[in-house]
Amino acid sequence: MVGRVRVERARYFLAAVETGSLRAAAARCGVSQPALGQQIALLEEELDVVLLTRSRHGVRPTPAGQALIEPLRRLVAAEEAVRESAMETSGTYRGRVQIGGVTVTVETIIAPVVGRLRQFHPGLRFAVREGASADIEAAVLDGALDFGVVTMPASPPAPGLRRIPLISAPVGAYARTDHPLAGRDQIQWRDLETWPIVTMRAGTVMWETLHRHVAAPDVVVQAMSARTVKVMVGQGAGVGILARFDTSADIADVVWLPLSDADPVHLCLTQRQDSRPSPSALIVRRLIRARAGELTVS
Repeated sequence: MVGRVRVERARYFLAAVETGSLRAAAARCGVSQPALGQQIALLEEELDVVLLTRSRHGVRPTPAGQALIEPLRRLVAAEEAVRESAMETSGTYRGRVQIGGVTVTVETIIAPVVGRLRQFHPGLRFAVREGASADIEAAVLDGALDFGVVTMPASPPAPGLRRIPLISAPVGAYARTDHPLAGRDQIQWRDLETWPIVTMRAGTVMWETLHRHVAAPDVVVQAMSARTVKVMVGQGAGVGILARFDTSADIADVVWLPLSDADPVHLCLTQRQDSRPSPSALIVRRLIRARAGELTVS
């Protein structure tokens, strides 16, 4: 029976389960609510089971529907893999993909993915925007970007926006090797209260993190990139506050000091909940998640 299931109907059912609402599922899938409900009803007929219970509070899977979630997810994933493999083989990825990121994600995640795809799919074009996480998320929500790879803000995502966690990294300080703090194995936020600070500009996650933990930090430089923070530290401007990601921006005579009482920061892929990415955008998104999984943060 499952072999005859239309994959699109399985997608609609899974969207309803994940959102808990036929209306939200229809918005995510880009169809009308009646059309989505009709296709789920046809899926129930094909499988000869009731998949969802409906109430004024939304929908939830029946026991039979719950048992079919994973098999149907595998069905959808297999169909997507076949399509992607066919496109990769035929070299038919074309069009423009618009991606946003903070400087560290552009360097460590987005650039390697773009380079790889351009090598095998010369028909692809990219627009890459760098900015603060909040600015990138606003552009994604407005539809100006297909998705973003950002440092996850402490505030919840705006309605209509979805964040997919990618990788975490510790927060700490960079100091010159001749700085009084440099000989320590680790430091705490209170150790930074009396030192000049170099960090990312106002509006970034690092700026907000610093100001949540240090009441009145003496920020002497607001930088546009992690590399600039490290360069400034190397030139003696102050102690740099950053999350630690392995990049090509390492500077000589600068040491890393973990902040023992700092929570890690998280990188995430951010996208509209109701987006319908192009096949090209989908393969870029998949490779971004794969690239993030390859990174090691120490």
